[in-house]
Amino acid sequence: MKKYDLIVIGGGSGGLTAAIGSAQFGARVALIEKDDEPGGDCLHYGCVPSKTYIKAAKEIYHARLAAGTYGFSLGGKTDFSVVKKRVKEAISEIQPHDSRERLRSLGIDEYKGFASFRSKHEVSIDGSETIYGKRIVIATGSRPAIPPIEGIEHIPYYTNETIFDIEEVPDSLVVIGAGPVGIELAQAMSRLGADVTVVDHSPDLMAQEEWEIRERAREKLTEEIRFIFSARIVEVKKDGGTLYLMAEDEDHGTSVLECDALLIAAGRKPNVENLNLEHAEVKVEDGRIEVNGKMQTSMKNIFACGDVTGDYPFTHAAGMEGKSIVANAIFGLRRHTDYTHFAYVIYTDPEVFHLGLTEKQARDQYQDEIHVYKVKGEDVDRFVAERDKDAFMKIITDKKGVIVGAHAIGTSAGDWMQQVIFAKQHGHKLKDISSVVHPYPARAEIVSKAADEYWRRRLFTGTIPKITRKYIKWFR
Repeated sequence: MKKYDLIVIGGGSGGLTAAIGSAQFGARVALIEKDDEPGGDCLHYGCVPSKTYIKAAKEIYHARLAAGTYGFSLGGKTDFSVVKKRVKEAISEIQPHDSRERLRSLGIDEYKGFASFRSKHEVSIDGSETIYGKRIVIATGSRPAIPPIEGIEHIPYYTNETIFDIEEVPDSLVVIGAGPVGIELAQAMSRLGADVTVVDHSPDLMAQEEWEIRERAREKLTEEIRFIFSARIVEVKKDGGTLYLMAEDEDHGTSVLECDALLIAAGRKPNVENLNLEHAEVKVEDGRIEVNGKMQTSMKNIFACGDVTGDYPFTHAAGMEGKSIVANAIFGLRRHTDYTHFAYVIYTDPEVFHLGLTEKQARDQYQDEIHVYKVKGEDVDRFVAERDKDAFMKIITDKKGVIVGAHAIGTSAGDWMQQVIFAKQHGHKLKDISSVVHPYPARAEIVSKAADEYWRRRLFTGTIPKITRKYIKWFR
């Protein structure tokens, strides 16, 4: 039986980070991946193909807008084969970074197959070969959750794992789920030519976001997508080439939606089945693996990261957790994964950025000892020049000016808000950004305007102006 310092089950972001990082420090590592090539959901079914879709759809959408604005005609139908080709090209160009060949070049023993536990140190591959690991990492990711809908097993439907294989854009599409995956793909498919309806059980869009952000996002997205909130699809039928979906609202009223295609984006389900976790005494709660701050499961030599823990279903979260595992599993440190400065972006157009506490959460925690700074795109020259004045940003600080939350919506918001993540993570106060010289005219000026507002409140209100006026009079 081969023995390893670390066995990693799953070749997604978290698993690859843990495996590659550990191998580079000299550990003997094995990685078990069921798919032909590692990369996980993000590379094959998530981030990479979806962002390729979004980019292509955005180009088409803005070309049509430009035609209407500048008085020229634009006709024809999108050649969807070109979009599919771009998706495949993007995946193939990124795949070498995560390939089995690269893993082997780093000294990692890679195995293809399904892993299952035989004990807390032994893992079987496809029920045949068994290997031993001093430490083991579970990074098996998640899969689309399919809600209990009557008749769903008898009709064709898409998920994020199959939507990128469609041959042509359907004339009409219903999307179940208004989370990031659902609305990103809904907007992309709308711009590619589908008539899109999104159905969600929640009462509003982006419930976790600031209300100003939520309102602006809803206003922009409803220009392209029809939303039905506080409703569930309870039954589906197929007649010929048409799907009939019965929607039930919270008052038990019903309506029937007709469409050519259905996309289910109703959340994710951790991949814990068939791992035989009971053989390793690893605790599973509500379908996910429980971990502590050091990413340890109930069995201390076994770690877990990424979607399988069910906490932060983002690729960059899994990567961050994988780094913690390298420190803890290989070097025996007690490093806790810190989500205090964790940010995410919803890649709709416009993008939505979220970091830290919302204003409500900040008031609950700090009461009235917070300061809120808001800047609109119409106050930033770059947004005005590009006639893109819908941008908006809010930064929340404590009474000392320490950033506790930041939220934004606008073109490329995920890019121009990066400096706020750095400032928050490294303990810089909002005022520090005011001394950063931003190239003019840059979208990032929206952040410096918030920092300038900090100084205006500090220097030009209260007793300081009275003191400075007296000083200036004396100095003269």
